[in-house]
Amino acid sequence: MGKGFYISKTVGIVGIVLAAGALATITALPVVYSQEKSKNEVKSTDPTVAPSNEPWDQWRLPQTLSPKTYNVTLWPRLQPDPTGLYIFTGMSSVVFRCVEKTNLILIHSNKLNMIKQPTLTALGSKPAPTIESIVMHTKTQYMAIHLKEELTAGESYELYTEFLGELSDDLGGFYRSEYYENGVKKVVATTQMQATDARKAFPCFDEPAMKAVFHITLLHDPATVALSNGVVIGKVNITVDGTLVTRTTFAPTEIMSTYLLAFIVSDFVFIEQNIDNLQIRIFARQEAINAGQGEYALSVTGPSFKFFEKYYNVPYPLPKSDQVALPDFSFGAMENWGLITYRETSLLYDEGISSNENKERIITVIAHELAHQWFGNLVTVRWWNDLWLNEGFATYGEYLGADEAEPDWNIKDLIVLNDVHKVFAIDALASSHPLSSKEEEIQRPEQISEVFDTIAYSKGASVVRMLSTFLTEEVFTQGLQTYLDHFKFSNTVYTDLWEHLQRAVDSSGTTLPRTVQEIMDRWVLQMGFPVVTINTTTGQITQEHFLLDPETKPDRPSEFNYEWFVPISWTKKEAAQALYWLLQKTEQSDHMKISGDEWVLANINVTGYYRVNYDNENWQRLLNVLQTSRQSIPVINRAQIIDDAFNLAKAEIVETTLALRTTLFLASETEYMPWESALDNLDYFYLMFDRTEVYGPMQTYVGNQVKNLFDYFTTLTNWENVPPGHTDQYNQVNALRVACSTGLEDCTTLVKTWFQQWMENPKVNPIKPNLRSTVYCSAIAAGGEKEWDFAWEMFEKATVASEKDKLRTAMACATEPWLLNRYLKYTLDPGKIRKQDVTPTIVSIASNVVGQPLAWDFVRANWEYIFNQFGGKSFSFPNLINGVTNRFSTPFELEQKLLLSPGMGIVYQTLWFQTTITSLSGLDSS
Repeated sequence: MGKGFYISKTVGIVGIVLAAGALATITALPVVYSQEKSKNEVKSTDPTVAPSNEPWDQWRLPQTLSPKTYNVTLWPRLQPDPTGLYIFTGMSSVVFRCVEKTNLILIHSNKLNMIKQPTLTALGSKPAPTIESIVMHTKTQYMAIHLKEELTAGESYELYTEFLGELSDDLGGFYRSEYYENGVKKVVATTQMQATDARKAFPCFDEPAMKAVFHITLLHDPATVALSNGVVIGKVNITVDGTLVTRTTFAPTEIMSTYLLAFIVSDFVFIEQNIDNLQIRIFARQEAINAGQGEYALSVTGPSFKFFEKYYNVPYPLPKSDQVALPDFSFGAMENWGLITYRETSLLYDEGISSNENKERIITVIAHELAHQWFGNLVTVRWWNDLWLNEGFATYGEYLGADEAEPDWNIKDLIVLNDVHKVFAIDALASSHPLSSKEEEIQRPEQISEVFDTIAYSKGASVVRMLSTFLTEEVFTQGLQTYLDHFKFSNTVYTDLWEHLQRAVDSSGTTLPRTVQEIMDRWVLQMGFPVVTINTTTGQITQEHFLLDPETKPDRPSEFNYEWFVPISWTKKEAAQALYWLLQKTEQSDHMKISGDEWVLANINVTGYYRVNYDNENWQRLLNVLQTSRQSIPVINRAQIIDDAFNLAKAEIVETTLALRTTLFLASETEYMPWESALDNLDYFYLMFDRTEVYGPMQTYVGNQVKNLFDYFTTLTNWENVPPGHTDQYNQVNALRVACSTGLEDCTTLVKTWFQQWMENPKVNPIKPNLRSTVYCSAIAAGGEKEWDFAWEMFEKATVASEKDKLRTAMACATEPWLLNRYLKYTLDPGKIRKQDVTPTIVSIASNVVGQPLAWDFVRANWEYIFNQFGGKSFSFPNLINGVTNRFSTPFELEQKLLLSPGMGIVYQTLWFQTTITSLSGLDSS
């Protein structure tokens, strides 16, 4: 696509006026913003009116117009006007081509106030039609421009608008973030456009397939710095109606989608490095940069970039990549092309304060966003129903990029715990949904927000990992590379990828039982996954759609009848790994018959997206191996056996006692993954039974199991040193957390002593960074108001975001109801708890057995405020509802939950193991 920009007479005149500093009318508007809203000549429609068949009542843009270039100038005010509002003013011209003749221009515009009547200019030989009327459709977020004559197909036109909007603190579109530095309030103007909020910054054709080239200019205070997707090509100070401002002009972008646009005005500072002519900069608060908190991110960004360039075999097309840490940000990060934005906890690291987990978070988030620079930015899905293609590949890619930057961590294995096991729990519900939906099912902005869920990210990554495994990484990357090269700067649907992967399969001579599309459509177009049952006595192999509640039925039909083509990697005792394709509901394989002390283990390293069940005899053999020679089973599969067994028990496929027996070997286990799998699953039992008489036997059993692990780390580290291995550091935290929570006296004494030492000398924190979350929580839980108030004081003083997060979460561990109620009220005050942290704070309080009913009452009492603030924020709101109701375990509680969240498409399962859980008291860990 061409990068040229047509300069019309109108825009030329405006440019001259701007250069002369004559934007007096725009400058005066902050004073009368409220009045301007009511004086605006543009008419509005009532959003409650039932939609018609007219184009402006449809959620998708008609295909009559195709944008080519935008020229956008924005001026954010970082000081409030006399009415207390922060605003921005702007002007935008978009050049578009008329594809089909029409007398209607529909362009997205949301919460923008038109300063002047838009103007239309023809760029060809024929004059532009006269504008008859302009109507704002607030429900569908359109500005509809009705013309007296039709636009001519094949001709290009330019639409010019001037507008005003509020620079609010809602974390969407063009918004403001605030923080204090040395006691001085600082304001940042920044953006979050994905998925449908570019229209809040300027009128635009706000759909991912409507790609264009963007020319961005920002006006700002000379003491601030302006950033956008492109490099700075011009910077000059001008006077606008007596106000001195800097006008910063940026190089035109590559052709790209509106949701990838970004612009920031702040007084951030940066550190930088150049790698092979690529400029990489880390921007953040001056205090954070001066403290060296950007150094780790800078050190790993370059290697990750070079890895992806090699992996995708397509050069990064931009000359720079800025990474910016924002005090307020709704997501973890956003992959804006050339200007990636992050929460501070996802980019800033302090060696003396941040934990190993914080470090992993930073490298994986950076790698995720860098993977997007190709998969999502260079090649973009045509519509949001295929979002999983962007997010699934980026989530899979984050482990590859992180492994390149930190090769000693073996981080690629952690996808099983972090994504596969996590999404299994959601995809096993009858209310789940396929990876790819029909376009007509994803139309409204709130529907688009809903697809940004765990299915898109974690199931997408899990299925991609399975695909790369059975194709082999060599064939997989070959297909990816030709796909990216062929579709660069354009849009695709997921079947385009299958086509290129099939070409790679064919050229490599690889044999598959079906085509790539035939195999993968069953994993993409139907929800859920199978449980594969292997009978080692008969050799029979079967598959069934796995549902946690066997009494439910899927919410939607499947053209494949919930059957999959399943790649089963398996092995026998002392036998090489093999691959078996299960293509039908039931098949026979004599290879899987065993006798004597043989055993079969399937889904090696959990590369397949399915659960595994066995006959009772094989289960018993595997349990015996875990007890006597656990090293014979790969560490990932030791975690898998636990997770599969517990979830099969929830689904009433195996006895709960079998699941509990998979944890017996933990008394001698020191690896992280099996322990984490067990603790994740036992957490469910705690949620269900920590208010019942079963709680005591549970605590006794778990305490017995963890004692050896606690002693192991006591001997290895004396709790003063950090274990050398990445996952060993995680397991040291598990040992401390579980030992303290089950009442091990040595553990309790440790954490109380450390916290007391800190309270006595607040300037010197004696607690190791990795252990702080656990120690803070345990000490606050065991303490009272004094400990809580100290934590709050340290929270307010903390300048490292990860430390603030640890303290914020730990304060929810208090056991005094009045302290938790006070904390809940703090979440209503953005001056105390940032908006981005409100829902996780409430969820943390609800995870406390004392705080759960308090959080539940609080959410109901403040429902209107919470829903209005967070109801459309993708992950945030569903996580809130789930978090405050996690302990619900009776039909009455379930009814309350469903009454609170009608129509959200979330069905919650209430499962009991009351008849078998008491067997915990009879388990012997020796």
